[in-house]
Amino acid sequence: MATYKLGPGGTGNLYSNKSFTKPVNFFCVAPDAKAVFIAGDFNEWNPASHPMQRSPDGNWLVQVLMNNGHHRYWFLVDGVPTLDPRAQGVSRNDKNERVSLISLS
Repeated sequence: MATYKLGPGGTGNLYSNKSFTKPVNFFCVAPDAKAVFIAGDFNEWNPASHPMQRSPDGNWLVQVLMNNGHHRYWFLVDGVPTLDPRAQGVSRNDKNERVSLISLS
């Protein structure tokens, strides 16, 4: 496996891209909601770190910088956990609750 030098004495996997981040746009259809947040393993399930913004049509948007890999998340629509119908799949969190799944590469 090819490696490269990270710094004094450090090496890393030349073919790994898990350290790269990219902006990911999330969209939630909830025109009657008062507040929508996104929480997931990428923000330690802390909705306060990623509030979504209402667009003029009443839907909600947020852009999150994420690392490559699989991520679990859900929307909190007025405090109610809600799956993303546009997610790439459904998984389970540490409490065995259903959550949305996205895979980035």
